[in-house]
Amino acid sequence: MKEASASGRLILVGAGPGDPDLITVRGAAALQQADVVLYDELASHELLSLASDHALCINVGKRGHDSPTRSQQDIQELAVRYALEGKTVVRLKGGDPFVFGRGAEEASAAAKAGLLWEVVPGVTSALAAPAYAGIPVTDRRHAASFAVVTGHKDPTRVSRDLSWGALATAVDTLIVLMGMRNLPEIVEAIIEGGRSEATPSAAVMQGTLPEQKVVVAPLAELPAAVAEAQLGAPACVVVGDVVGLREELRWWESTPLFGRRILVTRAPHQAGELASALRAAGAVPDVRPLIDLVPCDSEEECRVIDAVLTQLENYDDVLFASSNAVRFFFHHLDRLGLGSAAANLRARILCIGSRTAQAALAGGLSAHFVLAGGRGDADSMLEEIRATLEPTGRRVLIPQSDIGRSVLPEGLRSAGARVDAVPFYRNVETEVDGPLLRNDLIAGRIDGVTFTSPSAVQRFVALLDADAHAATTRCMIAAIGPTTAHALKSAGLPADVMPDRPEVRALASALTQYVSEGQPKPIWKEEGS
Repeated sequence: MKEASASGRLILVGAGPGDPDLITVRGAAALQQADVVLYDELASHELLSLASDHALCINVGKRGHDSPTRSQQDIQELAVRYALEGKTVVRLKGGDPFVFGRGAEEASAAAKAGLLWEVVPGVTSALAAPAYAGIPVTDRRHAASFAVVTGHKDPTRVSRDLSWGALATAVDTLIVLMGMRNLPEIVEAIIEGGRSEATPSAAVMQGTLPEQKVVVAPLAELPAAVAEAQLGAPACVVVGDVVGLREELRWWESTPLFGRRILVTRAPHQAGELASALRAAGAVPDVRPLIDLVPCDSEEECRVIDAVLTQLENYDDVLFASSNAVRFFFHHLDRLGLGSAAANLRARILCIGSRTAQAALAGGLSAHFVLAGGRGDADSMLEEIRATLEPTGRRVLIPQSDIGRSVLPEGLRSAGARVDAVPFYRNVETEVDGPLLRNDLIAGRIDGVTFTSPSAVQRFVALLDADAHAATTRCMIAAIGPTTAHALKSAGLPADVMPDRPEVRALASALTQYVSEGQPKPIWKEEGS
């Protein structure tokens, strides 16, 4: 950290090689603190969701050989200007800021302006892309040294004088970044420098992402192989005997879901978690939210909500069926200025699922009972309450959606409880390009579809025509739980996959298992069938 008197600061953050999950913990924390984010085109836009709602996010371009949206000088002036205004500026750069990222130039600009600045290193694609291709850059059987060079010739910089001949045999493994445009000339120079034409070589495009493509060829044949496979930037070139280990170590492309496009229909604020889980399993998440969740805000809705929240001390139990119910419960408490009331609740807090319990605990509530096993739905929760919690005579508040199921309220009332099931949030439709969705399904561009609620199922079916409906039956169809699976069966789209617990990471795991086992019979069966 460079100390200075200015109140603002610049943080150079390495976004990593492509997969947003590879950002460092410190880098993610910096994004959460940012007032301004200046991001490269190559940095995953998904990382911007880590920034707060008030943060100003500006795309500054910087995509390989393409013309940048802004010049390097403009970017530095922009960063310095916002920091001098007292703002925390995060410069989000692909890979590592100090590995061919011009981060030092931006740090120098901050230092000259008397600003506080720091650098958060990132995972460089020079190491990550080969690793995801199954190519270690060192291996004691084949390589004890490596070099990373840029193949992007900038006539205004010293890189124009790069001695490819000297590099050709100076190290065991040679890694070239930004070299796709000049690949034929680079390869020729390496061979002229003494490297054998038969040296194992590879080009890795979109490394660490589910779209990753790899071409392997003898060094002399690599440019032609790359052209035939239509590989382009961003890509990493590796030259050395370690490339020969790829056949044995190619782990990423061997994952069961690798390259499969999976539709994510979940609400926008929740889609990221499922997309991340699918990407970690090798799939290409195709996020198209069909529904959204918004707080109830009409005068009549708020009147009912306010009446129960101002009398929270009268309830014996508060039952949350989902983390969404917890989120909107706190939203309305905060709206009324009653956020501190949660800490003083005498009521038992009952939660369906561990994620719901985690949300309650994060908000300062206790979690006295958590239904973590079984089907994880309202029916099994009702069974547990009847069997172990004795609901007779107890007053229960159930914050829910405007289309919440009646299983729990009616079941608890029949067991002798006094129940207030109050809508705290509404389920609304999002804007969806219906023709595009239908075309993608019919053309086979979607391999699987995931559903986490019956309402998403209903919206999805409403967007289909007969041909798209038939095409969907040829996709893998995944439901997060029995209620959603039942909605799918009723719609003529029976679920192929359902996890043993209603969690998104379990859903991704169940899809992986389904594919790895050769697409067995559906996991889920309706009770009694």
